[in-house]
Amino acid sequence: MCLLTVGNCAAFVSNLHKQYEIRCPIHGFIALNSWEKEIISHPAFQRLRRIRQLAWTDQVYPGAMHTRFEHSLGVMHTATLLYSAIRQSSSEVLENELGYKEEGLNRDLQLVRLAALLHDVGHAPFSHASESLFPEQESGTRYKHENYSAAIVRTELKDAIENHQLNVTNYGFKAEDIAALLEGGTIAKQRLFWRDLIDGQMDADRMDYLLRDSFHAGVQYGKYDFNRVVNTVRAIPGTRGRAPRLGVSQGGWHAAEGLVLARYFMFTQVYFHKTRVAYDVHLKGALEELLPNKQFPSPNGEHLKEFLAWDDWRVLGLLANGQGGEHGSRLANREHYRLAYDSPEISNEAELCLVESIKRELGELVVAEEESAKSWYKTGKPDIPVVSNVDPGTVLPLSKYSHVVLNMRPTNQVLLYVRPEQAEKANEIVRGVLEHERNKQGTFGFASGTS
Repeated sequence: MCLLTVGNCAAFVSNLHKQYEIRCPIHGFIALNSWEKEIISHPAFQRLRRIRQLAWTDQVYPGAMHTRFEHSLGVMHTATLLYSAIRQSSSEVLENELGYKEEGLNRDLQLVRLAALLHDVGHAPFSHASESLFPEQESGTRYKHENYSAAIVRTELKDAIENHQLNVTNYGFKAEDIAALLEGGTIAKQRLFWRDLIDGQMDADRMDYLLRDSFHAGVQYGKYDFNRVVNTVRAIPGTRGRAPRLGVSQGGWHAAEGLVLARYFMFTQVYFHKTRVAYDVHLKGALEELLPNKQFPSPNGEHLKEFLAWDDWRVLGLLANGQGGEHGSRLANREHYRLAYDSPEISNEAELCLVESIKRELGELVVAEEESAKSWYKTGKPDIPVVSNVDPGTVLPLSKYSHVVLNMRPTNQVLLYVRPEQAEKANEIVRGVLEHERNKQGTFGFASGTS
């Protein structure tokens, strides 16, 4: 199979409409049609220029100043490459199991592009770092940014989506079609398959942000064989009447494994960096001071417009004016909390008990406790399927090929923080506890995370 490039995306865009291009440091040029350009120009989407991708990560990695705006463009581009690759490699599955003809494939590619473009339009200021301040739904679960994205698509972006001439003449999509694809609600069988490109273990979102975040942070941890993943992606036939699944050919399982490992490395080395986590604590604390009722407005009705009025610029302006309480002051002056102790990434019962002992001894010195409860790969139903190169009827999960993936255990690391002016005192206490434990156990088996 030929290598898929920006030319393939541009070919789709230029088939029906005038083409535009945006330069991207990760993908080169990203092609757009006039409909997508109008949506991108909408204030609800332009707001993403004022939402940092990685919150306050630039306090650790100074280059990490990129935004959700460029990432969203990259996800649309990546989803197009994956869609085109599946179309080339899995035409029989798409036709026989999902009933696709050429016209239907062209039509749904545009739907996938729009869903990929708009998947993050509902992010709050500083992205994931502030999601814990979303209000609760009637069900008792907290809203997610996907709920806000779908609400914005249904309301603020509805006119730009539904009434552009390209849509009226060629597609007839409703805003609800895109919102349903984002939320994963009741959607047609074929679109359920394409949703894996937006939200899955090998989706376009993950494939773009790992490369993009790694590039801007100036690290190598997020790199994997992007081209190999794209060129080995497949539509794996469904079983027992189920829709096909997104997977890879046998020749691409190492590339899929590399994608999983890149996510692990980026989390442990960048996303859960001790100082970055401290800034997340301060951001949440400052926002609780700044937001009415200590939470963001809901995505319902007029509250959505209130939500859209919040972005990084607004928060930074309030912080610059001295608002945000103690946490706002620490953000403005870079006087962040200091790590007093951290357990191993995968902590056993004894190591977690040690954390509790240290926390008791530190007492009121502990001002924040954060845990990295994170699963890196889900086996079972979500396992990435791998189709045999010799026998297309043989499909095994990635965890059967990769012992590394099979044995990836969730992390449960615990971080304890103190105020910087009390760090020296805290370190003395932690060292005392560790020494006591070593004497009691007669071993050096406990890992010390004192800073």
